[in-house]
Amino acid sequence: MKAEDVRRRLSTPLTGPAFPPMSPRFTDREYLNIVYRTDPEALRAAVPEPLEVGEPLVRFEVMRMGDVTGYGPYTEAGQAIQVSFEGERGEYLHAMYLDNFAATASGREVSAYPKTIGSPRLFVEHGALVGTLDYGSQRVATATMGYRHQPLDLAEAKAQITVPTFMLKIIPGYSGAPRVSELVRTEITDITVKGAWTGPARLQLFEHVLAPLADLPVLEVVSASHILTDLTLAPVTPVHNYLESQ
Repeated sequence: MKAEDVRRRLSTPLTGPAFPPMSPRFTDREYLNIVYRTDPEALRAAVPEPLEVGEPLVRFEVMRMGDVTGYGPYTEAGQAIQVSFEGERGEYLHAMYLDNFAATASGREVSAYPKTIGSPRLFVEHGALVGTLDYGSQRVATATMGYRHQPLDLAEAKAQITVPTFMLKIIPGYSGAPRVSELVRTEITDITVKGAWTGPARLQLFEHVLAPLADLPVLEVVSASHILTDLTLAPVTPVHNYLESQ
């Protein structure tokens, strides 16, 4: 294989890349979102400067991907923290757990999504929308919401999930020192909200040393939403270089 051919590749293994060289389109992406109030000190310990924390609010999300070009259907769960950066309000993506390796590798390598492997599920049972997250055989989160109790304004639903998102891109060099250490920004684009609902909700987080969602404890459930969309994720843009600010 010629050197110019190697330079065109995005990932390894060289002859069988872990993910396709494309920007995926999400069709029938279904969200269960529960926004909750947590311990302010725990939140500040988790959020990196120069992001700023206002109200101590976290959004626990479970997303079932009906169809994704290049990856097929999969499910994802995680936590997003309300923050601001240079006056712009957004969310810091704190943790994400997927049941699809290709989407996990792509999210980490091409972008900066804090993805790792887990076993999330989203389903309807006895009149409740249920979202769960297992890490290995251990349950680390259970969320429940009344199924489509009240319609949610579509513009409000769109605003909930199109706020700018911030993430850390950290890649070590061969010496073990950081080679890349950046804060990056992205957002959802080209979105169609097909349906949105709200209702009563509950959220339980369980202690696990390698899936520490419970380090941001649930003190009060603030709101909940169930949203069905088609969308695309924009490429990430670096907004702060930690190696240049030492």
